[in-house]
Amino acid sequence: MKVLFCASECVPFVKTGGLADVAGALPVALAREGHDVRVILPKYRVIDAYWKSRMEHVCHFDVLFGWETLYCGIERVTDNGVEYYFVDNESHFGVTELYGDGITEGLRFAFFSHAVLECLPRIGFFPDVMHLNDWQTGLIAALLKTQYAAKPEYARIRTVFSIHNLKYQGIFSWREIAGRLGLDERYFTYEYMEFFGCISCMKGGLVFSDRLCTVSPTYAEEIKTPFFGENLDGLLRARENTLSGILNGLDYTIFNPADDRFLAHHFDADSLEEKLACKRDLQRECDLEERDVPLIGMIARLSQQKGLDLVERVLGDIMQSDVQLVFLGKGDRRFVDLLNWANWRYPKRVHARIELDEGLAHRIYAGADMFLMPSQFEPCGLSQMIALRYGSVPIVRETGGLRDTITPYNMYTDEGNGFSFANYNAHEMLATIERAIRYWNEDKPMWRRMMLRGMADRFDWAKPAKAYLTLYERMLPAANVQTEPQNRTQPPQKAAEAAELTMETGTTAATREKKTVETIKSPEKSETVEETNSVETMKAPNKNAAAQEVKTTETIEAPNKNAAAQEVKTTETIKSPEKSDTIEKVKQ
Repeated sequence: MKVLFCASECVPFVKTGGLADVAGALPVALAREGHDVRVILPKYRVIDAYWKSRMEHVCHFDVLFGWETLYCGIERVTDNGVEYYFVDNESHFGVTELYGDGITEGLRFAFFSHAVLECLPRIGFFPDVMHLNDWQTGLIAALLKTQYAAKPEYARIRTVFSIHNLKYQGIFSWREIAGRLGLDERYFTYEYMEFFGCISCMKGGLVFSDRLCTVSPTYAEEIKTPFFGENLDGLLRARENTLSGILNGLDYTIFNPADDRFLAHHFDADSLEEKLACKRDLQRECDLEERDVPLIGMIARLSQQKGLDLVERVLGDIMQSDVQLVFLGKGDRRFVDLLNWANWRYPKRVHARIELDEGLAHRIYAGADMFLMPSQFEPCGLSQMIALRYGSVPIVRETGGLRDTITPYNMYTDEGNGFSFANYNAHEMLATIERAIRYWNEDKPMWRRMMLRGMADRFDWAKPAKAYLTLYERMLPAANVQTEPQNRTQPPQKAAEAAELTMETGTTAATREKKTVETIKSPEKSETVEETNSVETMKAPNKNAAAQEVKTTETIEAPNKNAAAQEVKTTETIKSPEKSDTIEKVKQ
């Protein structure tokens, strides 16, 4: 099987979040299963010089991008059995920040989407499956089903669209984006890509892709509800039969306390005393008192999604306990100011580093006793898996992937690998933290058993890779149970109708699919012909008249049981736009 993995970032080349970890690990796991897997991403200026020196030029060509003709180069690196392609254009990818610069960001990934499809014949690789990731690649699915649908080599490609975070949707001006890509105006409707007067690249991926996927089973269920659905829950409920949730894995070759290159002391389940040495190293590095007190770590983007507003409300209450806190991350000014204040207010007890430091992150995982993740929502989350691997007990909110990976401790059965709270509430989080601190202080044997259970948990990529392969195989023609070819020029009609009905009535997808009236819009007139029970609509030979013919067969049971069934053919009505009268024919 040939798979092309399209992403805006990928480890080890460039990373801002968990998407890069998935794009770096999943293709390698798929390649180990014997498949031809390749990855394509932009060639950013911030990519390390080491990787740039290894890149080889494959080809270059011009891309028509609205009223501009832009240079596009393709370069390649092979690593771990996977070929990585880089789309080169200095005007779009010569940036130091990947995201967050408004319409320029939208044009950057619109160009990337167009360039990806244009480069396929030039690199000689037409995949069976294109795996798209988040809004940055959503336009690839839209272009593939519209402008490229008439080309046989493109029409056979199937698409999987992975939702890593539904909150970020890539919402821009329709005129700016569609004008550059030449998208037809008819796709600027709420059935397709229109989103409150703008274009949503995320919605384009959701509507036009063959299959949808999220990064955990719980998140797949959550996003079908209004609270988590970000105004796309109706569409997701309409497509629930094509939506899957596959839990992300963790690359244990990178996150391994037994040989982590960022640690001065290494440990495993048989040498947990070395973890104490890692804690002492972290205390010295962060200018904390070297005392035997619970140390809580938190590594996150400083935003409300990650639960920093909960920390803000009860930080003073947390510090009433004899604990130490270490924070690492960048983000919103509000929470940056909070952590800078905490540095000043609690010297030797709180340390906050407002930056991204991979080495310090590894040392926090290794040195912390507990790891805090009070997320408002969490599609999957990798930090809690890493914390388990390093023997740091997670304290999490029960949402998304956190719920799928963390089992709360049960004092009666002595089971569980962490602590959790259900509601997004600051004092519920505080009570859970205090409970964990109490167990740490009063029952060290129990705490050691919990650490060992967490370190024994396995979340590698072997199982997710097999699940994705099964998902790919179901889409390919050999595994397709439909005998009629699917119309590739637009999304399935039922999905569009179901999305419309969902927005209007909020009914369930199962009910909508049982009895649906098919609506066919005439390109010549604004009239709508409704067909029920496989009605055939035929055009009248007179161009000025549109004939509508409805034939319905009703079977009426004769009162005499031995009598044959009588067939009644109902009224055939022909309406002429030239005359106001109606001719009725009755056939018996």
